[in-house]
Amino acid sequence: QVPLVESGGGLVQAGGSLRLSCAASTLGFGSYAMAWFRQSPGKEREFVAAISWKGGATYYADSVKGRFSISRDDVVAQMYLQMNALKPEDTAVYFCAARFRSTVRDMVRDIDSNAWGQGTQVTVSS
Repeated sequence: QVPLVESGGGLVQAGGSLRLSCAASTLGFGSYAMAWFRQSPGKEREFVAAISWKGGATYYADSVKGRFSISRDDVVAQMYLQMNALKPEDTAVYFCAARFRSTVRDMVRDIDSNAWGQGTQVTVSS
């Protein structure tokens, strides 16, 4: 499993922005499909956004479309999540996920097979 470390979480007012980063300690980062998930207390982990390992296609949950933007830099082995127009309902622990040469569909359907970071807390105050 590839080691993943998230950073960039914090406390922000509604309407504000945050940028999350996920650093991967692995060679061949470009061959990993990458994704962000989030989990609030008492809720299941939910998909937020993903970026494919081939071509960089991006995918978003309906709840974040138009507000969040996922990107990756394969040279430095990092993935990012730019979060704008944040809402209190975006409050959660955000997790970075990776899977070698996977489809995004498989990453979402079978989350137990993903590599995971430790998570970073995002809190949006109203």
